[in-house]
Amino acid sequence: MTAPLLSVRDLHVHFPVRRGFFGQTAGMLKAVDGVDLDIEAGQSLALVGESGSGKSTLGAAILGMQKPTAGQIFFEGSDIAAKDSHGQGARLRDIQIVFQDPVSALNPRMDIGDSIAEPLAIHGVGTGQERRRRVAELLELVGLNPAHADRKPNAFSGGQRQRIVIARAIALQPKLLILDEPVSALDVSIRSQILNLLFELQRRFGLSYLFISHDLSVVRHFADRVAVMYLGRIAEIGATADVFARPAHPYTEALLSAVPLPDPVAQRRRQRILLEGDLPSPAAPPAGCRFSTRCPIAADICRDVSPSLQLLAQGHRAACHLRVPEPGTEARTHSG
Repeated sequence: MTAPLLSVRDLHVHFPVRRGFFGQTAGMLKAVDGVDLDIEAGQSLALVGESGSGKSTLGAAILGMQKPTAGQIFFEGSDIAAKDSHGQGARLRDIQIVFQDPVSALNPRMDIGDSIAEPLAIHGVGTGQERRRRVAELLELVGLNPAHADRKPNAFSGGQRQRIVIARAIALQPKLLILDEPVSALDVSIRSQILNLLFELQRRFGLSYLFISHDLSVVRHFADRVAVMYLGRIAEIGATADVFARPAHPYTEALLSAVPLPDPVAQRRRQRILLEGDLPSPAAPPAGCRFSTRCPIAADICRDVSPSLQLLAQGHRAACHLRVPEPGTEARTHSG
C-alpha cells in the first residue's frame, strides 16, 4: 500500500490562557488535543463538528498558519511540523487554502489578475508574460472571463469572488486544498455551482481536499470520508456512506438527526436528538470522555476513562466505551 498524502499523528495545539494585570498563564486551552487522521491522494476528507470543536485550528496547523504544541504532520512522508523540516517549501506550494469569506480573502485594491498571480510571483514562477497567460488559463478554468483580469473584486458577485479565490489557490498546482467552509457564506443557489467546480478540479488534477464544514447535507454528497470532531478530538471517522448509515458515536447520531431528509414522511417520523447544555470550554475539558457531560447514554466509565478510537468495521472507527468498547472494559460499562 502507498503511504497517505497527509498523515496527522497525535497532534496537539494548545493556547495559554492568561489572566491578571501581568498576563500570567492560568491554564491551557486545548483546541486540538491528540488527533490522528490520514488523507489519501485524490481523496476528500470532511471534518465536521460544532463551532469550537477545533476544526479550523487543525486546518491552520496543517497549513503552517498555527504552530503545533506537539505531534507530527507528515506530507508525502516528510514531517512538515518539525522545526528543522526540509518539507516547509513543499508545504508552501503543495498545500493551499480556500477561506470561508471571499470578500475578506481578496485585497480590494488589487486587480483580480494580480491577486491570482501573487503566489506565482512570490515563488518566482515564470516571467511576467508567462504569469499573465497562467492567470488567463486559471480564470477560464474556474468559469470566468480572462478579459476581466484587470477588474477589482467589488465588480464580481460572491460566487464569482470565490471562483477567483479558488483560481489563486490552484495557481501553484498544489496537491492538497484545505477548504474552510468554502460555500457557507454563499447563497444557496450558488453553493452547488462552487461544489461542482471543486468536483471537476479534483477529477481533472487529482486534488485532495480537507473539507471543513458544519453542513452535513453538503458533506454527505461531497466527501469520501468524514471525521467527526468534538472538543479537540476525533469522536468518529470512516467512509461517509458508512458513518451516515451506521453512526456509532452518540455525538455523530445527534448531528445526523438534525440533517433534513428528502422523504417528508421519513422526516416526520424521525426523532430528533437534542443535546442538553453547551459545548464545554476547551480550557477545562471534562474528565474521561469529553462528550460525557452531554451524552444521553453516558455511564460511569465514560466519566472516568477517556476512550480511544476503536475499529468498528473496515476503515470505520469510533471513540465510545459503550458502542465500541476497548478490550477489557466491557464489564465496567454499568451506570451507577
